[in-house]
Amino acid sequence: MSADVPAWRPRALRQVSSAFQAPPGFVPIKVVGMGGLTGMSADLIEPEEILTPSDWEKLMAELDYWGDVPDPTTVSRIYPEETERGLRVSIFAEEEWIAEFLPWGSDGLLKTRSRNSPENSDTPSGGYSWNDRDIVILRRRMDTVESAELVLERSLQEGSLESCRTVLEESGKALGRFHKSMSAIRELPPDQKRWNSRNEKIEGLLRAQFIWRAPYTKEQPCTVSLLDVRFSDLVGGSVRVGPPRLSDALIPHESEKPAMRDLASLVHDLSRIHHRAGSGIELSELRGYLIEGWRETAPEEWASDRAFYSHRGGLAIWEYEQCLMDVLEASSNQSGAPQPAVETLMYVKMYQKRMFNNRTFAALSFMAFFFGASSLINHFPPSPSEIFTPALCFLAGYFCFIAYKRMSPPPERPFKDI
Repeated sequence: MSADVPAWRPRALRQVSSAFQAPPGFVPIKVVGMGGLTGMSADLIEPEEILTPSDWEKLMAELDYWGDVPDPTTVSRIYPEETERGLRVSIFAEEEWIAEFLPWGSDGLLKTRSRNSPENSDTPSGGYSWNDRDIVILRRRMDTVESAELVLERSLQEGSLESCRTVLEESGKALGRFHKSMSAIRELPPDQKRWNSRNEKIEGLLRAQFIWRAPYTKEQPCTVSLLDVRFSDLVGGSVRVGPPRLSDALIPHESEKPAMRDLASLVHDLSRIHHRAGSGIELSELRGYLIEGWRETAPEEWASDRAFYSHRGGLAIWEYEQCLMDVLEASSNQSGAPQPAVETLMYVKMYQKRMFNNRTFAALSFMAFFFGASSLINHFPPSPSEIFTPALCFLAGYFCFIAYKRMSPPPERPFKDI
């Protein structure tokens, strides 16, 4: 391993004495924020050394394994490399394997995702854990195929809208199929309190100049989500289940999330790729292809218009959270302002103001229904001449309510286009 700070360790956080234990051969590391980053912290577990097959055998000796993993005694060669999400090791035994170390563990649902993903998904075949904390996940090396990220970025640079449409629709469908599988094993009521509380914690750490809370809808139930999904995780119409992102260690999840959050993660990754490619293709059109692809295969209720209803959070609140997490990770690494997350956040107040102004029609609708009901009660039973006023109020209330619903920003429209 490198003598320098590993690629996955937050550069702006300092290492302090750790009070938790690690398995033999591993080092417990606690990192905390300094100065303006006070409040950030994470507990990491890193291998002391892994350069030879004997190192691998020693590290795995005291861990509990699940699923299908290579026999440590048959390992002949290993090649470690650092990534932003943990150490990645190529293992040569009777077959060729890829091992991914999880420095900050996981949410405990890796086995569930792996065992219940759609057929042909790129999921871990097994892994190692210690005291119920995931330490390593393993998968057999697959034939190299271009990821959706590479295809999409090339298509954007070439200005090929049709090629972009194909990869976006197929990516959306692949994600929808994953959620369809998860819906069969887990569907619980929305956890509004904890979801809003997590956003509040991130806003507090970042000293954000705005807040956003949403009431959510029953069409966004808790399920076994991916938590983070990008186009680099999509290959040949299948989804890859991999290590969690750094923000999951800085602000741990206290509850499960809805499928809509995974879609927001992929939509936000589309914004990153579009920004990086400098494409002139309209982002709203690209977002529309991705969203429609997902709606085609995802559970019908989860992909309904009510689930996307922006006045109750919809896709927008989760895309906002994705931007916050990008800024959180960039702050912990001192890597500069992440784009397009920072640019997107600049339009949050304008977006919120638009939705607040829309409430005028909701208020008018309520008042019209109230006056209509009051008039009807005061003149009950009404005569033919007295029915006109309440009927007019009810009609006005109905049209104001329909207008309010139609004013909800559509999910394919980026914040800056509101």
